[in-house]
Amino acid sequence: MEFNNSKPIYLQIIEDIKKKLIRKEIKPGDKIPSQRELAKNIKVNPNTVQRAYREMESMGLVKTLRGQGTFISDEEELLNEIKKEMASEVLIKFIQEMRSLGFKDDEVINLIKSWQEKI
Repeated sequence: MEFNNSKPIYLQIIEDIKKKLIRKEIKPGDKIPSQRELAKNIKVNPNTVQRAYREMESMGLVKTLRGQGTFISDEEELLNEIKKEMASEVLIKFIQEMRSLGFKDDEVINLIKSWQEKI
């Protein structure tokens, strides 16, 4: 996992887990690595991973069962919410960038349609 300096590492860890969930690399109910194991694997401070896990737990994304580990929530609605949230973030950034380049919304829509036909 590569980190960028524009966002706190713990948020990037959460985003990575969400992306893996959406791409079905991990599934609801799956056990995720322990905090120490993940910290070692991605070479970050264990406190950073602990904060990410704590945040994910407060969001309802994971559940920690004492003595058993941390598991991805199996709430289907949560998965749909995460997918919509992440899509919205990508779209907002895209639209903002296109506007900053001087494109009007209808021009952006036409560009998308023309590219969609090429892909």
